[in-house]
Amino acid sequence: MKLLIGTRKGLLEIDRDGGWSPGRMHFLGDPVSLAATDPRDGAWYAALKLGHYGVKLRRSDDQGATWTEVASPAFAEDSGSSLSDCWALTPGGADQPGRIWFGSIPGGLFVSDDRGDSWELNRPLWDDPGRAQWFGGGADKPGIHTVLVDPRDSRRVLVAVSCGGVWSTRDDGASWAVHTDGMYAEFMPPDQAHNPLVQDPHQLARCAAQPDVVWCQHHNGAFRSDDAGHTWAEIHPTPSKFGFAVAAHPTDPLTAWFVPAVKDETRVPVGARVVVARTSDGGRTFEELTAGLPQQHAYDLVYRHALDVDGSGQVLAFGSTTGSLWISEDGGQNWTTVSNHLPPIYSVRFA
Repeated sequence: MKLLIGTRKGLLEIDRDGGWSPGRMHFLGDPVSLAATDPRDGAWYAALKLGHYGVKLRRSDDQGATWTEVASPAFAEDSGSSLSDCWALTPGGADQPGRIWFGSIPGGLFVSDDRGDSWELNRPLWDDPGRAQWFGGGADKPGIHTVLVDPRDSRRVLVAVSCGGVWSTRDDGASWAVHTDGMYAEFMPPDQAHNPLVQDPHQLARCAAQPDVVWCQHHNGAFRSDDAGHTWAEIHPTPSKFGFAVAAHPTDPLTAWFVPAVKDETRVPVGARVVVARTSDGGRTFEELTAGLPQQHAYDLVYRHALDVDGSGQVLAFGSTTGSLWISEDGGQNWTTVSNHLPPIYSVRFA
């Protein structure tokens, strides 16, 4: 088992070889926004944010021994938009060889059907009149950070936008509809609090075995959907309803994990204690998991892509803005520190 850790200073491998330990560092010194693995052909992908040189994509077909630069998505020159960052990198369905979805800041959804060698902007979502109301949350411009492909039907895709709501397609991106019934935006005037086009979902996670169950960490709360993201019911992680990351158990639709924090200007753990909130009953109640995590003077924030769970639902890992990385092998009950000295962590993914 291996972890790919996207950091401010490169892509780090963490190996489980008699114990979790740091391995090779790829792209040393370069910010890696996101890494992804493709279960269909074993390829690894990395998105680098290289400042003046822009967003660059790399692909490895030999588990990181060598890397090939592939094309980066691009907006048309007359669009008035330019690619700022990669916020989602998701393989397509098992029946879509070569398909990769790419979510960007500023709110573009791109698709490749040749493993990243070329890209096409999804025009139906880009041209939807509702996009005019999208705006940036933590970033200056809106960003697509979640792309979930339904394992039962690859044409059904769920996308989340910060700030712009949750969108779905049933026809492989030919048409889209927004679904935020049950969500609310406290940062808007009261008459706009339920406007679907200004909602700020921070991250979505889907139960692979029961894909109609989708969890959401939103700027103003946490939510669960039992109808594939069409309607949402609020749930209440403790000690805070705010956070960025959420992970769904791959086989148990009642279990999910969140990493709460203090919202808006502060953005640190509540009471300077790192806590993982786990529900095992569909969101009715939550446990605060702390064993092995720092419980005083801790100011670690966990970004939306920096929490992941493996296919067994037992091994979890998350990393923080202060360069700490923790792993649990019992569903989050107990945590082990891998390192407290890594660069700031942007993403954590099991390979």
